[in-house]
Amino acid sequence: MKQSLFQITENVKLTESIYRMRLSGDTSAITAPGTFVNIKLEGLFLRRPISVNDYDDNSLTIIYKVVGKGTEQMSKMQSGTLDILTGLGNGYNTDLSGENPVLIGGGVGVPPLYNLAKKLIAQGKSVSVILGFNTKAEIFYEEEFKALGCNVQVTTVDGSYGIKGFVTNAMEGMNYTYTYCCGPEPMLKAIFKASNTSGQYSFEERMGCGFGACMGCSCKTVTGYKRICKEGPVLEKEEILWEI
Repeated sequence: MKQSLFQITENVKLTESIYRMRLSGDTSAITAPGTFVNIKLEGLFLRRPISVNDYDDNSLTIIYKVVGKGTEQMSKMQSGTLDILTGLGNGYNTDLSGENPVLIGGGVGVPPLYNLAKKLIAQGKSVSVILGFNTKAEIFYEEEFKALGCNVQVTTVDGSYGIKGFVTNAMEGMNYTYTYCCGPEPMLKAIFKASNTSGQYSFEERMGCGFGACMGCSCKTVTGYKRICKEGPVLEKEEILWEI
C-alpha cells in the first residue's frame, strides 16, 4: 500500500451515471489487475474505494458510478489533486487462465476487467469478454475491449442491445478454459452455478479502512474468514461459500 497525491488529467462522462477519471502519479504499488484504490475526498470521513480500470508507470484510470455524495463530488472535478491509497487488494492471478479465458463483468464490475484483458492478451491468450447491462443506455467500454482484440458479447436485460437476458445466457455453448468475473453478488452466484471451469470472482463489499485493519468487510470462506479489502476482493471459485 502506498499513499500518494495524484493529479486529475481527465474526468469525462461515459453514460448518464458512469464517469472515467484519468490521473497522473506514482503507481508503483499497483502490481496486478483487479486491485483497487481508496480516495480521500474533502469533507468526507471515509475514503471511497474504486477499482483500477487501467494503469502504467505514471498514470491511473478509474471508472466510477455516481451513487452518493463522494462519487457526485468526484464527478464535478475537472482538475486538482487527490490523496489516494494505491496497491490495495490482491487482484487477479493471470497464471491460471489457460489459453481461452472468459472475462465477465456486470455494470461497474466491468472496469477492472480491462487491464486484466490487456495482461492476458500480452501473454498470448485468446480472450472472450461478456459485458452485462440492464439496457442499451448503460453500455460502456464495448469498443475498448474490441480494440484490444477481445471477442466481445454484450447482454441487456431488456433486450435493447446484444443478447437479451443475463451474462449467463451468453455463456451457453461457449468454450473457455477459465472464468474471471466482477459484478454484483447475484450475478457472481449465477456465474458460479453456470460455469464449468475454475475461476476468480471479484466481490463488492462496503469498506471502512480499505486495508484490513477494521475487519468490517470480512466474509466466510472454506478456509476461514477473509477480508475482502485485504485477502480479496478476488476469491477463487473453490473457496467461495454462498450465504443461504
